[in-house]
Order: sequence, then C-alpha cells, then structure tokens
Amino acid sequence: MTSDRTHRPHRVVVLALDGLLPFELGIPQRIFGRARDEHGRRLYEVVTCSVRPPGPVQTDADFAILVENGPEALAGADTVVVPASYELGPVYEEGTLTEELAAALARIRAGTRLVAICTGGYVLAAAGHLDGRPATTHWASAAHFQRLFPKVRVDADVLFVDDGDVLTSAGVAAGIDLCVHIVRRDHGTAVANDVARRTVVPPYRDGGQAQYIERPVPDPQQSSTTNARAWALGRLQEPIQLRDMAEQEAMSVRTFTRRFREEVGVSPGQWLTRQRVERARHLLESTGLSVDQVAREAGFGTAQSMRQHLQAVLGVTPTAYRRTFRAELSTACGQ
Repeated sequence: MTSDRTHRPHRVVVLALDGLLPFELGIPQRIFGRARDEHGRRLYEVVTCSVRPPGPVQTDADFAILVENGPEALAGADTVVVPASYELGPVYEEGTLTEELAAALARIRAGTRLVAICTGGYVLAAAGHLDGRPATTHWASAAHFQRLFPKVRVDADVLFVDDGDVLTSAGVAAGIDLCVHIVRRDHGTAVANDVARRTVVPPYRDGGQAQYIERPVPDPQQSSTTNARAWALGRLQEPIQLRDMAEQEAMSVRTFTRRFREEVGVSPGQWLTRQRVERARHLLESTGLSVDQVAREAGFGTAQSMRQHLQAVLGVTPTAYRRTFRAELSTACGQ
C-alpha cells in the first residue's frame, strides 16, 4: 500500500463541448468522484475542460456552465471522457473534426484511456479512434452512426462496449453503467458496489438497449417478472429451471419467457448466466475460495462449466481473471 505522500489519484479529464447535456457531463464526477480506497482516499481526480480557454460553455438547457480549464488539461489525463453534445456540427453531419476540436484532441497523450458517453462516440470516431473497433451509441443514432463511420463495428443492442483502452456507452444513463464498470475494472467489485450504493443506482443493469426501444405499451394489468428475478438471485448456487422462475409469477413458461424478454431485453437463461458470471467475478476478486468452490457458489456446478461461461463473457479463464485482477489492483494501489 502506498503512503499518503505517494498516493496519486487516476486523473479523469471530461471534455465539455457546446450543446452538451448537463446530466451526462455530471456523470463522471458523480461516479468517479465517489470512489475511495480502504483508507478513504480518492481514487480519481476529475477535471472538466473545454476546447477553448476558460470560460462559458453552452448546454442544451437554458443555462451555460463556466469551465475553468482549457484544452491543455487533456495533456495530463489518464482517462479522457467525452459526454454527448447536441451541437457537434461537422462531427455529426460529416464525420469530420473542427480545427478547434482536432487541436484539443491532439494534446491527448498516446495510451490515454478514451471514454465516450452516448453521442460523444461521434467525436472518437471522427478522430479515428474507433476504426476497426466495436462500439455503441444511443440506439436512436446507431444507424446514422454506422453509415457515417462504416469502419466502426456498431453494436446497438448493448449498454456499453469495453474494448480495452477505448470504451463507449449507449444513451444518457448508460453512461452511469459504463463509469461504474470502469471503477469495477480498475478497483474491483467492492469499490464499484460502494459507489453504486452511494449513488443509488444498480451496480450492474440487466439487459441491453432493446428494452428501451419504443414498442407497444403492454397491458398495465400484466404482471412483471420482478419477483422471479429476486427469487433467482437469492439462490444462484442452486439449480434453477425456467419453469421454477415462471412458477414464481404464476405464469406459463411461454408467457413468462415473453414477458421477461420484454422487460429485461434478454432471455431468462441469458440473464441467469450473466448473474452467475457476476457472482463468480465477485468471489474470484474478493475471496480465497478455490475455482471449484467458486463454481459451486455461483451456480455453475463444475469448474469446467464456469470456465466455459467466463471465457465466453470475459474472454479469460477464472484463474487468469483472478491473477490479472489482483495484479491490476496491486498496480492501481501502488500508484
């Protein structure tokens, strides 16, 4: 562990562009600003800057914000976050950067982590940072985004995409999901859960953007699947059949499956697997349980089954995940 004198928070610089959405601009400060280590020290320093010298930046609301840092702040960033803007001009219309924006982005050091919230992804794409990479944006802009940037592999179904040093999110509140995910990636489940609890948001949100795309309003008399999900979460370590979940809502399997997908955006089986993967991640990070014990506690039954599911979702084996996480956490704590 580091001393107070050697501790240096990870520096997050948020780029405020004219036409920005105040809600999204505040997400990085709210999420990263709440993250603390075991000694109560801030894990992140959040700084806001604009592409111009310090001064007012217009928002999409009836007020402007006073930004006290110019583009030079980008040069000292460990992570740069670009929230959405409704006045991107040629970035949105032609996929090209303005001279002012290009000059600002040129200040970012090679190797800096880049993050976009909602249509902030247009800025990263116009700068070429998303070429050949998977990315997402607000579902309503996904088709336009793909036409404008054909080299980007757009996934309109997910809430966010983590491609290592470049991360993108879907619209508005999905920026919260992405920032909480980054905290989890940097410092583990316990810190991320604490941030989520203090912010009164879920540490992990089910499903993808499909659940938010406009569709016919369901009959208000229809039951939800909330009780079944709560029931399943309380016994992840046990075998859970689809009919067991349907019985919690007194529905047929067919009706339950349809309602579940309408509400959550994925099938019950996909949702259950994801919850077990999250449970396994938490146990691998925070306990000394063997891989076999983690597999049983997470409901996978066998280490081989868990290995296959973690490989599919995370791209690594349980042992590699635990080793990599602990190495990254040790490095982060030693900053």
